[in-house]
Amino acid sequence: MKMNTSMKIMGFRIGIIFLLQLLILSTLTTAQTPMAIHSEEYCAMYDICGQRSDGKVLNCPYPSPSVKPADLFSDKIQSLCPSLNGNVCCTEQQFDTLRVQVQQAVPILVGCPACLRNFLNLFCELSCSPNQSLFINVTSVSQANGNKTVDGIDFYVTQNFGEALYQSCKDVKFGTMNTRAIDFVGGGANTYQEWLAFLGAKVPLGFPGSPYSIQFKTTIPESSPMKPMNASVYSCNDTSLGCSCGDCPSSPVCSDPEPSPPRKDPCSIGMGSLKVRCVDFSLALLYILLVFVLFGWVLLQRKRQERRVGSNVEPLLNDMGDERSSVTNIQRDETHPEEVEVMDPEKQHEMQFSFVQGCLSRFYRTYGRWAARRPNTVLCSSLAIVLLLCLGLIRFEVETRPEKLWVGPGSKAAEEKDFFDSHLAPFYRIEQLILATIPESEHGKPPSIITEDNIELLFEIQEKVDGIRANYSGLFVSLSDICLKPLGDDCATQSILQYFQMDPDNYDNYGGVEHAEYCFQHYTSTETCFSAFKAPLEPTTALGGFSGNNYSEASAFIITYPVNNALTKFGDENGKAIAWEKAFIQLAKDELLPMVQSSNLTLSFSAESSIEEELKRESTADIITILVSYIVMFAYISVTLGDTPHHLSSFYLSTKVLLGLSGVLLVMLSVLGSVGFFSALGIKSTLIIMEVIPFLVLAVGVDNMCIIVDAVKRQPSDLPIEEQISNALGEVGPSITLASLSEILAFAVGSFVSMPACRVFSMIADSVRAKDNRIDCFPCIKLNRYSLEQTEGIRQETDGLVTRYMKEVHAPFLGLWGVKILVIAIFGAFTLASIALCTRIEPGLEQQIALPRDSYLQGYFSNISEYLRVGPPLYFVVKDYNYSLESKHTNQLCSISHCDSNSLLNEISRAALAPESSYIAKPAASWLDDFLVWISPEAFSCCRKFTNDSYCPPDDQPPCCFPDEEPCGLGGVCKDCTTCFRHSDLVNDRPSTAQFKEKLPWFLDALPSADCAKGGHGAYTNSLDLSGYEGGVIKASEFRTYHTPVNKQGDYVNAIRAAREFCSRISASLKMDVFPYSVFYIFFEQYLDVWKIALINIAIALGAVFVVCLVITSSLWSSAIILLVLLMIILDLMGVMAILGIQLNAVSVVNLIMSIGIAVEFCVHIAHAFMVSTGDRSQRARTALCTMGASVFSGITLTKLVGVLVLCFSTSEIFVVYYFQMYLALVIIGFLHGLVFLPVVLSLFGPPSRYTVSKE
Repeated sequence: MKMNTSMKIMGFRIGIIFLLQLLILSTLTTAQTPMAIHSEEYCAMYDICGQRSDGKVLNCPYPSPSVKPADLFSDKIQSLCPSLNGNVCCTEQQFDTLRVQVQQAVPILVGCPACLRNFLNLFCELSCSPNQSLFINVTSVSQANGNKTVDGIDFYVTQNFGEALYQSCKDVKFGTMNTRAIDFVGGGANTYQEWLAFLGAKVPLGFPGSPYSIQFKTTIPESSPMKPMNASVYSCNDTSLGCSCGDCPSSPVCSDPEPSPPRKDPCSIGMGSLKVRCVDFSLALLYILLVFVLFGWVLLQRKRQERRVGSNVEPLLNDMGDERSSVTNIQRDETHPEEVEVMDPEKQHEMQFSFVQGCLSRFYRTYGRWAARRPNTVLCSSLAIVLLLCLGLIRFEVETRPEKLWVGPGSKAAEEKDFFDSHLAPFYRIEQLILATIPESEHGKPPSIITEDNIELLFEIQEKVDGIRANYSGLFVSLSDICLKPLGDDCATQSILQYFQMDPDNYDNYGGVEHAEYCFQHYTSTETCFSAFKAPLEPTTALGGFSGNNYSEASAFIITYPVNNALTKFGDENGKAIAWEKAFIQLAKDELLPMVQSSNLTLSFSAESSIEEELKRESTADIITILVSYIVMFAYISVTLGDTPHHLSSFYLSTKVLLGLSGVLLVMLSVLGSVGFFSALGIKSTLIIMEVIPFLVLAVGVDNMCIIVDAVKRQPSDLPIEEQISNALGEVGPSITLASLSEILAFAVGSFVSMPACRVFSMIADSVRAKDNRIDCFPCIKLNRYSLEQTEGIRQETDGLVTRYMKEVHAPFLGLWGVKILVIAIFGAFTLASIALCTRIEPGLEQQIALPRDSYLQGYFSNISEYLRVGPPLYFVVKDYNYSLESKHTNQLCSISHCDSNSLLNEISRAALAPESSYIAKPAASWLDDFLVWISPEAFSCCRKFTNDSYCPPDDQPPCCFPDEEPCGLGGVCKDCTTCFRHSDLVNDRPSTAQFKEKLPWFLDALPSADCAKGGHGAYTNSLDLSGYEGGVIKASEFRTYHTPVNKQGDYVNAIRAAREFCSRISASLKMDVFPYSVFYIFFEQYLDVWKIALINIAIALGAVFVVCLVITSSLWSSAIILLVLLMIILDLMGVMAILGIQLNAVSVVNLIMSIGIAVEFCVHIAHAFMVSTGDRSQRARTALCTMGASVFSGITLTKLVGVLVLCFSTSEIFVVYYFQMYLALVIIGFLHGLVFLPVVLSLFGPPSRYTVSKE
């Protein structure tokens, strides 16, 4: 729709029945028809007997013998009608009138010489054939200036001629409007009968077309001496006439269009009436096989266990199988084992750490002791670092531009957009209104919107829009100041009101609704249907909600205001437009919406800046939700980290309000420090940082705090606080480090600052407070001795509810053999089902999801999908076109005669024949084709020059003819103008390099008109980059067409993929650089390879976690089990995405990768506890659950759950779908895998213990 030129055809009365203007009508008083003579060499009409008030000459109805023309006159006739080489039935004045009129059709049809020749023959025979009386019969006459003139005729033609004429012209393109030429010269006819009826229709005074009735007939009465006209007719595939492949697909030089690739239905297996996909069937078979293998393995293990029971071997060693040798092997394989001795009354257990674990354990013990002894140093240094980072907040900015939020800097589409904008012109800004009717019932069909009341309402709305005056720096800006004006002073508004030239006075004058419905079918051929900006308006751009070409059934008006755009990088040139857009949106909300709703219609609206403005509003819409959420999180942490009080007085000691408060403050400082650091680097923030990251940081940071606190609680209470901290960190530090490193790798190295020193300091300070019997929140108040005695038991920590559940219920239940088998079977089924569901995840990101739920754009995007019947503009951009005569580029690009059959434009035309696979709706508008036609000698009214070699416009343009001159004659200042070139001046109808260089600016400045519709001004003003073109190379040029309507995310992705594949093939074939461009490519390019990117990044993240586990634990066995569990968690999460309809895009891919880091915490602590426990596998799995199960549940699962639940109250749909839903699913899936599946797997297949048992 690049208004570009839709404006072409403008004013030209191309009812193109032009040639028929050589007839008559004036005073419509019917007279008696003169006696007709029907024989060879006899005329039915000869000479001119009158003239209409609009200047059209009228023929005499008198029969007369044909006349031999003078030699000079005969030569003139031969130049236009080569088949007439003897007597004729026209005077020189009649022939000049014919020549003037047919010149309007020549530029439109000259691309296919066969069609043009046949078309000219029809009117040459009508006007000048010496045997005119044999096939023309005057049926009625009228009076004009006292003379009889022709008022109606019968014109007999053979069916062969009519059919051949239509077949030779039906596919000829009119490139400027991306449509068929017959839409202009034939009213969109689909048969030769319709075309001839269109040409012969009688029109009123002042209208383009035939001034009298021509009845084309194919059957002659038997008694009549007449014979139907059967002039020579040429097929468009006649190679001697050189029609292009785009204009004549049947030409023998044209290759057949590539067949559309067969639509591949997904592989399926039929089972009766049920069809099952092959993937699903294969996974089901695999699951059945795995279940059988599992049951077989279980039976084998039970038999082995029964045999061992009969022996006298100790149960510990028996249940471990050959675990003793495994331990020995591990000891051999592990380098520099670290030994930690734990005394037992009867035995000594030596825990064998790997070298890395030993180093980490010693480091955390030393660090914990040091931090506990120097709390002030830790606090001050940490705060100093954070405050220093926060200085970067001075440069804090929030990014709300969609192209910056969703497009990567290395995007190919972004580079192509920059090239297009800088070399050609930025795509215009779009302001839009959509009015639609409401169905009478929920599932009923909406009524038509084409009514008198609705059109009058549209005029009222237009009046208000025209009345907008926006203030920009003290200037008042109206639509007329910023709108796109391709020709003249009228805006190129796309509205049904253009059929009345945007003038309410024309509504009644033209016939109201009936006129609009007439224009739906004749918008290209009736002058009164032309827009105010002098171009035809396609109904598909102004109407919506119809099927096929049933425009009268349309249920929506679509009003589009194209506004000039500018490159924002070169200053705020769009300031006026943005100011007007804000006023436009406010008008729509305050005035237009009530107006439309009162008429029982719906209204949706949008401006170019709407998305950016709504994103800005979204960034501040959830402040209250965020504050409330922090309070909830703070309260939960305070309760979770505290102990169960035994007495009211002990409540003040057991609570951890200060610790919870410090945790929340640390999260806030972490986020602020991180944002400050990146702001200092010039990286803008997004609303995700303000709304999502704090909760993720809180969930990740607080769980470590909970694990440390629980570890401290497990220490003997008689130890000094420094030793408790030291031992606790030495115990859980390695597993926290493993989890944290995994998160850092998965979160792309430090998306936020974690500040562990501050976290440890907060925990130390709270422990000291409790040790000194000081009240939480008021540490200066100390409990008295009596209260202290009552709370003596607090030091002896009792098990909490969750811990008791883990010891007494959860762990024993999972230890049952039947439960173990059931758990493995259920989780395996979930994983395989998720694999099947993953194939149903669609790439994309619905536009509505990225906006607030209450945004006015929600309804707009829904209506766009429902009502729009025209696809986005598609540009094929050619770089470095060499137009020199020696280069082959011209013929490799064009699509008129003598162009290569596999040229770019011919291939586009072929692709448009299969729109379901190519997503190309029409042949492309070609400045090159129109330029070559414009300079062609056949288009004698287009490229003309004065005697001084300066440009001479067509006869219906100034200075040849001025608007107040009606009609325009052949005399005046332009009477001596001649065509720019003769055939002898061109080489194979192609200009030389110098001719091309000289005439191209003339073409781009030439206004289109009725006499020459091929003028390039307006249509192609921005289609070329002429900077430096004098050297023979045009750096950039574009050929415009349209995509088919795209409504779903998949349509957008498939459209860009098809266009790129097409250009890749063409570029390789032509050895030229061609790329496609459309405004939506920049946002949808990411989805072309999103599956590949997702799988690669997930694999990298999983690999990184595996390596970290392997390095820290030095256990390939345990690392492989953790990797398996993580893989199952991610697969199950993707299965949930498919069930919830969550699409695959940049947001969800990042979430999946981050989920790997978060999921590690559900696994690593249980796995670490399992490895350092004693006993057989089942005993160690139970010990791990009893030791770390409560911490994982309350410290990891619930903290993350609370951190995620707050996001469900967000007004932003993207947070609800991609953060609340996905992370809630992750927490639930991770919890189930970490506390149900992993312990079972470890109890069955876990690695050997790190402990060795020896006698004292």
